[in-house]
Amino acid sequence: MISAVIFDCDGVLFDSWRANVAFYNAILERLGLPSMNDEWERHAHTMATSQLFEAMFANDSELRDLARSTARQIDYGPFYELMEPVEGLHDVLASLQQTYRLAMASNRSRTAKGVVFRFRLEAYLLHTVGVGDGIRPKPHPDMLLVCLEKLNTAAAETVFVGDSHSDREAARAAGIRFIACGNPSLDAPGVSTLRELPSFLASR
Repeated sequence: MISAVIFDCDGVLFDSWRANVAFYNAILERLGLPSMNDEWERHAHTMATSQLFEAMFANDSELRDLARSTARQIDYGPFYELMEPVEGLHDVLASLQQTYRLAMASNRSRTAKGVVFRFRLEAYLLHTVGVGDGIRPKPHPDMLLVCLEKLNTAAAETVFVGDSHSDREAARAAGIRFIACGNPSLDAPGVSTLRELPSFLASR
């Protein structure tokens, strides 16, 4: 029996590709560096900021630390405008909350709760956990384990809805069933869109 659903943010609840790319390119511009290429854009969509800069500046710790501090200085406000809620987002969450306890676990840091506030998701999500306060990013299971504790639910009664390999690996490490959303290349049961999730869960 499923009693709780945890969602990833980017790629599941929002199409935030443009926002992610624009944010990191703004950081690189301040550092006098060229914009990301296609490969780094893909990484920017799934990695936490710390992970991305660790990989991007693996051979230059000074530039890595400068990029991190620059990221903290940039106002994310304008980038929220580039985030597009997936079709039916509020309707789906409103429907699901009638049956399940809902939470979000995102590799976002300071903007995880900002997204919830900006798009008025606090009416549906009981808890939001992002990278920070010593919580390691996915694929580590830490934030999912925190969600389980906050939701007061067992791993066996919880599913995690994500769209990336790091989401899938985090779920496996936490002992939570994983549902792929919009990414058929993942080796997992899944749905094409968030709108399909209520009926998918009802069939489990």
